Amino acid sequence: MKRGIYIIPSIFTVANITAGFFSLHYSITENYSAAAWSVIVAILMDIADGRVARVMHAESSFGMELDSLADFLSFGVAPSVLMYQLILGGMGKIGFAIAIFFVIASALRLARFNSVAIVEQGKVKTHFEGLPTTAAGGIIASFVLSYEIFEQGMELTAKNIKVLTKKMPLFFEAMPFLMVLISIFLISKIKYPNFKKLNFTHPHSFQLLVLLIVSLILIFTYPQNTIFMIYILYFLSGIIGYVVRLVRLKGHKVA
Repeated sequence: MKRGIYIIPSIFTVANITAGFFSLHYSITENYSAAAWSVIVAILMDIADGRVARVMHAESSFGMELDSLADFLSFGVAPSVLMYQLILGGMGKIGFAIAIFFVIASALRLARFNSVAIVEQGKVKTHFEGLPTTAAGGIIASFVLSYEIFEQGMELTAKNIKVLTKKMPLFFEAMPFLMVLISIFLISKIKYPNFKKLNFTHPHSFQLLVLLIVSLILIFTYPQNTIFMIYILYFLSGIIGYVVRLVRLKGHKVA
């Protein structure tokens, strides 16, 4: 990897760190909606810095390390504190242990990613090994935003998918278990798509265009609910992909 500091990608990474700190501040002051939106902003900054670095051919060891530190704060520590303040704090020592486990799993996930990136530098992979910390933080932040709609009352909030919003109390009860599950998947070797080879300047299928248009309309119309659904589907995609590969492998062995 090239040496030196590339200013433009690093600006987005610093913005990621700033958003993560704001999320911590809002969680401590019990402004959970602002804390969740801060994590979403951090995710956008994280996506931007990677894309900009690749387009500018501005990857560097400095940028990789700074990006990991930013991700640990914004998608490891901040979501864990958010969940602890909102739900886990009321569970006593068990809730505290779940929050710590999530933070440790995030650190291990990022350390493994960095060590593999150094060994395999120059190779473009189409998947992540283990759930990305960005997605883990996104699941938690988008859940908080969707649950906020339920608390406000569906009748008072026009922009909500009522079927999903009605299920928010179930998600609220399941979040401690889901936090443990997410932590396990962070340090697992289950494959998740990274979309690095997705280039919108090249021709693509008509179905992909339709899917993107529908997704954008849903995000604009029902932002909180749609973001939550996207992250849950991404989380499930790794499990489904793993099961499909396992079935195919057993099929080949039988044949």
